[in-house]
Amino acid sequence: MSSTQITQTDARTETVADAPNRCIDDLAEHMSENICKGFITHDDRQREACIEAFFEVDRYQFPHLSEEAAYRAATAYVDALWAKDDVEEPYVLEDGSLDREPLDDADWSPVVECLERRADIVGMSREYATATTDGWRKHKTGGDYWTPHMRAQLHEVRAALDDAEYPHKRGTSQSGLGPLPARYLVGIELHDMKSEEHWKEAVDVMQSYYAELLRTQRDD
Repeated sequence: MSSTQITQTDARTETVADAPNRCIDDLAEHMSENICKGFITHDDRQREACIEAFFEVDRYQFPHLSEEAAYRAATAYVDALWAKDDVEEPYVLEDGSLDREPLDDADWSPVVECLERRADIVGMSREYATATTDGWRKHKTGGDYWTPHMRAQLHEVRAALDDAEYPHKRGTSQSGLGPLPARYLVGIELHDMKSEEHWKEAVDVMQSYYAELLRTQRDD
């Protein structure tokens, strides 16, 4: 699916503080379309469009940030994606596959540094940076990439909700990272399928993710 096949709501000049009554479902749809557009434009090597797409997510999911800070946070994330590609590039084989073992041992510190910059801007634990990088590395080289991805997303959720104790589970089921990081992982899995139908499903899953995030923010 090309990046032009996912539409973008024109909310460029609006902040979440300017629109307290804007329908949560509309905002969540806007964010979900843009999170998917961000990954598509990364795949298409459209850097500026990629930054704009992730900015449209960060400006709403982090209401404590100014637009300038949200743009810097989105840029740091895109810088990390491009740094990841640079780490991988020497290990791409002629058939397009990856030489996994040396890639696993490669220097991934440039990726960590970009994500640490994002963590500092947003105000979340720097474990976000190491966990995200570990997830990306294992995603390419093999192994359990889903746990570090969800761990990283837990830090992002906690920053977005300004709630260091998320998730709040009832009863005896205290293990796990909560429904929001798990839902985000489903979006990653659908992204991996690389088909138009799966992209549509990813938008739906991420819309439910952002709707719950925004609803919790407003309830608080």
